[in-house]
Amino acid sequence: MTTSPSTTTATLPATLPVAIIGAGPIGLAAAAYAAERGLDFVVLEAGADAGAAVGEWSHVRLFSSWSELVDPAARRLLEESGSWTAPDDSVYPTGGEWRAAYLQPLADLLAATPGGSVRYGTRVVGVGRAGRDLMVDSGRDGAPFALHVDGPDGPERLLAGAVVDASGTWTHPNPLGADGYPALGETEHAARITYGIPDFRDPAVAARYAGKHVAVAGKGASAQGVLIGLARLARTEAGTRVSWLLRRPSVGDAFGGGDNDQLEQRGKLGQDARAAASSGIVTSVTQFRTVSVAGQDDGRLTIASVDGQEVVDVDEVIVVTGFRPDFTFLSEVRLDLDPALGSARILADQIHPDHHSCGDVAPHGHRELAQPEQGLFLVGMKSYGRAPSFLAMTGYEQVRSVVAALDGDLEAADRVELVLPETGVCNGAGAFDDPDAVALAGAGGCCGAPAATTPQLVTIGAPATAVPVAQEDSSSSCCG
Repeated sequence: MTTSPSTTTATLPATLPVAIIGAGPIGLAAAAYAAERGLDFVVLEAGADAGAAVGEWSHVRLFSSWSELVDPAARRLLEESGSWTAPDDSVYPTGGEWRAAYLQPLADLLAATPGGSVRYGTRVVGVGRAGRDLMVDSGRDGAPFALHVDGPDGPERLLAGAVVDASGTWTHPNPLGADGYPALGETEHAARITYGIPDFRDPAVAARYAGKHVAVAGKGASAQGVLIGLARLARTEAGTRVSWLLRRPSVGDAFGGGDNDQLEQRGKLGQDARAAASSGIVTSVTQFRTVSVAGQDDGRLTIASVDGQEVVDVDEVIVVTGFRPDFTFLSEVRLDLDPALGSARILADQIHPDHHSCGDVAPHGHRELAQPEQGLFLVGMKSYGRAPSFLAMTGYEQVRSVVAALDGDLEAADRVELVLPETGVCNGAGAFDDPDAVALAGAGGCCGAPAATTPQLVTIGAPATAVPVAQEDSSSSCCG
């Protein structure tokens, strides 16, 4: 395992709380560990309630069962409260069920914890060191963090002894444009473009796509969910058809590990998506990298690729190309990020989708997640940057390690146990022009269908860590 020789972890100053950005699954788990250890904390959530991002994909069913979606410390706190009914561990909830039966009850309990606070409608717009901008070295590590927030009562400045950024990536979907920026015309035609998975069971949503030509951009689990939904719609709504826009030279490993996928629901999704893609309503358009979206005289759209390909007469576009983290509010603190993924730098080689699936990420924890700004940690989906292979239990173990380190318990922080499910999902964008990468996927490489092996329990005795199971705040997570 690789660790940073220059990174150290300071314990939390006794007089200041740990500020946790985000009241999603990972942020609330961090607060649960802080509560167990008697550390003061404040959770800052931009949304109106707990799991606000999860609420935006509440209709999506997770790949993980309840046994993997409830953090251990959170479970202990909820069970001790006597007011929580634990869900059936074997059931696979929707995002809405996860939120209602676990996230909101946990947030309510944490808000009532002595020394704890959960604040909604409070957006963090800046994190820095009190009295010191980015360039000032003198006394930096000893100065508290200053968080600038916009809350219900207007702008505030809060002081904290440490910052755990669990803000995720949901609010920053990747654009349709292949350059990493919106395609020409993408913004102008935003009324015809949806980012994420529509709820096709909603009559109003179904009516939007019924009998229409829909372009779907993306390859991962979210794209597959969209194909399945549109195929079902097409059974009752004649004329519904799909152009599936893929940047790769073939569909390749898009459907994952199938029966060999130890995330059972992830395997089933891939099988259902394969059937949808073969149903006759879906036309796969490969090596298509969108450069522009233009209106036609009849009001429909033409989508053009950088190589001159065009998909015409498009009524609606659904973009499911993943998400990216927001670092704009961290511009006055010192970060060490991978230049390609935007992840914590030390994690990059372990999580890059060109080389790794969800189940073979190496152990990592407070040492890998700490930033050069002492006391600042990136956790959860945000720690993975643009890599889609994050699992919720990875985040749970991350924050257990981080909070133990903040409490000065390095023995616990550096001790981690993992159970890694084989998923057979990866093959990232870096190799999308390489035919050999597609061949490797079909041959059962890291991105192909894995062998049917037994999950291994791994105990790590020195730098800390993490492990998998369901997405933090993004329904596009390949393993969530």
